[in-house]
Amino acid sequence: MSNYLVAMEAAWLVRDVDDIDDAIGVAVSEAGKRLNDQNKEYVEVEVGATPCPACGEPFDSAFIAANTALVGLLLEIDVFNADSEEHASRIAKSEVGGALRDVPLSVIEVVETGEGDEDNAETQAHNHG
Repeated sequence: MSNYLVAMEAAWLVRDVDDIDDAIGVAVSEAGKRLNDQNKEYVEVEVGATPCPACGEPFDSAFIAANTALVGLLLEIDVFNADSEEHASRIAKSEVGGALRDVPLSVIEVVETGEGDEDNAETQAHNHG
């Protein structure tokens, strides 16, 4: 059993907004509130980055059209005592998806962070950082 850091991307809609920075702030705040309301404070939430198609430099994943923004959020969660990267991905999506119903999620990276605790075979998500 091993421990993993799982990074996911979420697509968050923000309505009635004119400014990219406002849209990002609302998206991060709303996602954080929904996670906290479900006792998932250990999930880290920040705006994602998208590479520029012309130069490759990253910029905030946010786009506004018709006063509606689509904000790409980066969500990170530590998963302990998982059998594999795939198992850690499923656990992370279940933990986060349960709190963020109707929000599209995709796993973008899974990194093994060390050996799990063999005495505690129960898999659990916990605070990152």
